[in-house]
Amino acid sequence: MCSTFAQNLKGYTIENDNVVFTFHRSDYDILSHDSHGNRISFDDLTVENVVVSGEFNNWSKYDWKMTKIDENTYQLQKPLSKFEGEFTWQFKFVVNNEYWAEPTHSASNTVDAKGVNGEDLHVYNLKMFPNAYPDNNGNVRFRLRGYDDAKKVIVSGSFNKWNEHLFKMYKIENGWELKVKMRPGDYEYRFIVDGNWMEDPSNPDKVRNEFDEYNSHINVGKYETFLLKGFQDANVVILSGTFNNWNESEFQMTKTDNGYWKYRLPLPAGKHHYKFIIDGNWILDPDNSVKEYDGVGNVNSVCMIR
Repeated sequence: MCSTFAQNLKGYTIENDNVVFTFHRSDYDILSHDSHGNRISFDDLTVENVVVSGEFNNWSKYDWKMTKIDENTYQLQKPLSKFEGEFTWQFKFVVNNEYWAEPTHSASNTVDAKGVNGEDLHVYNLKMFPNAYPDNNGNVRFRLRGYDDAKKVIVSGSFNKWNEHLFKMYKIENGWELKVKMRPGDYEYRFIVDGNWMEDPSNPDKVRNEFDEYNSHINVGKYETFLLKGFQDANVVILSGTFNNWNESEFQMTKTDNGYWKYRLPLPAGKHHYKFIIDGNWILDPDNSVKEYDGVGNVNSVCMIR
């Protein structure tokens, strides 16, 4: 189960690799008719179906039909791949294919809009950050020690376009924490403690920013498996590269039962040069067509972590 972005965020959550739209009848008092803008109370309507309608589906009132969970709740899941790019998507819920449920400002993720008669309306704002989203099984853990008396702590960075509200941290013993699922890459970040920005005091890796202060820096990598096919008569096969300063003995590969030599290791995001050493003989990766000169006349295989 993924953490929600904020306690008063309504209309959707991001769970693992899905956007989960949730309609709760109790979140709405009034409805607006699609064509003439008349407003009615929810108590005057029997709900037959609910549809998610927004910029992501050209405001269709029919396509994204939700599933009834109970008498007052409807849900629809869509994979994150449906929302390409770093966009903000506006959406609303449509009841019976003609009445728009009007969210109130009690939700932090609403923005202003105008109805057909010029009346003030509100729509939900679905913020997509494809590089990162809060997840209890995330590969990056942000932790801030202390600040037990703080009311709200946010982690904000280049991975979420420096958003000041959505990535809310949770209170733990002697501090605050948030797990985030992040793609490999270089990122800068800061904490916001009750409105006050600060660098991560436990992270010595930092860079100066445009305000003559410091942003904390992290490089998020991932595990990469190197495979070499064949050479089953070899005695020793070594993986060597820029990631271990071209050490000729450290990463000894293991022979598998299906005709490969294998080595798995965590690598930071970025470009890595490597070769295999077979019983003392250096070779390029025969199954990797990406090669590059290293500046001193050598040609190496290239592995990109991104």
